[in-house]
Amino acid sequence: MEWIVAPEAAGQRLDHHLQSQMTEYSRSRLQDWVRDGHVTVNGKTAKSSLVLKGGEAIGVTPANLPPLRAEAEDLPLDVLYEDAGVIGINKRAGMVVHAGAGNHTGTMVNALLHRFGALSSEGGDLRPGIVHRLDKETSGVLVVARTDSAHRNLAEQFQTRTVEKIYTALVHGVMKTESGRVELPITRDPVRRTRMTCKLGTGRHALTDWKVLRRFEKHTLVEVKIGTGRTHQIRVHLSSLGHPILGDPLYGAPVSKILPERFFLHATRLRFVSPATGKDVTLVAPLPGELVGIIESGKL
Repeated sequence: MEWIVAPEAAGQRLDHHLQSQMTEYSRSRLQDWVRDGHVTVNGKTAKSSLVLKGGEAIGVTPANLPPLRAEAEDLPLDVLYEDAGVIGINKRAGMVVHAGAGNHTGTMVNALLHRFGALSSEGGDLRPGIVHRLDKETSGVLVVARTDSAHRNLAEQFQTRTVEKIYTALVHGVMKTESGRVELPITRDPVRRTRMTCKLGTGRHALTDWKVLRRFEKHTLVEVKIGTGRTHQIRVHLSSLGHPILGDPLYGAPVSKILPERFFLHATRLRFVSPATGKDVTLVAPLPGELVGIIESGKL
C-alpha cells in the first residue's frame, strides 16, 4: 500500500495519519507495524511520533494479523486459590495479563486457558475472565472469573469498592510522616501518552492510602491500599508526593542498578467474596525473592 501525503495533512503525527488512511485497523496495530518496520516514509522506517510535512511517500506492508481470540499456551502459572467461580493467581513480574498492542502470546490469559480451559466470556475473546489487571512489571495477587455470573459479581464488588487491595512498594526518599492519603484525579498525560498524570486537576477520581512499614537511609518501604483502580494509580500518586517507586523511571525514579528489570510494586493481599461460595476469600502473595533480597541487601 503506497500513497503521497497530502499538503493538508502537514503537522499530523505518522500514526494519526495512518489511522486516518487505514480506518479498518486500530491505531495500536498500526503503531505495532511502524515499530516493527512495516511502514516506510520516503523509503525509510520511522517512528510513530514523526510529524509529517506533506508530500512524503508512505509505504505500508501489512503484517500478519494477531489471533482474534486468546489461545492456550503451556506457561508457568502460580495458582493461589480456585473454586467453581474464580481463580486466584500470583502473577510474576514481566508477564502481561492479556493480549494487547505488541503482546499476543505469552500472557497470563494464555496460561490460564491451557490450565483451566474455559473462562468467563464477559471480558471478550482476547480478555476472557479478566476483571482487573496488574501492570506488566507488577507482581502479586490477581483474581480471574471462570464463569460469566462470577465475572459480573466480581465486577460489581470492584465497582462498589468492597474488594480490599493491599500493595507493598519501595519508594525513593524517606517519608517524614507515618501515613497519608492521596486523593487526586488521574488522566492520560497529554504530552507523554504512555503515562498518566494527576497534575492537571482533571480526570477520574482516585484514592490511595499509604503507611510506612520501614525506613532506610534513602528509601521507604510502604504499604498501599487503593480505594479505586485507575491505570498506574499507585505509581502516579506516590510520584506526586515526591517519592517515585524504585525502578520506575516513567514516573520520575532514576534508572535502578539494583532492580533493572522491573519496579518495586507487589500486590500483597486481595480480599473479596467468592461468587461461588458466598464466603470471604483472602489471597496473600509473599514478596518475590528478588524484592526480599533488595530489602536485605543493606544498599538502601
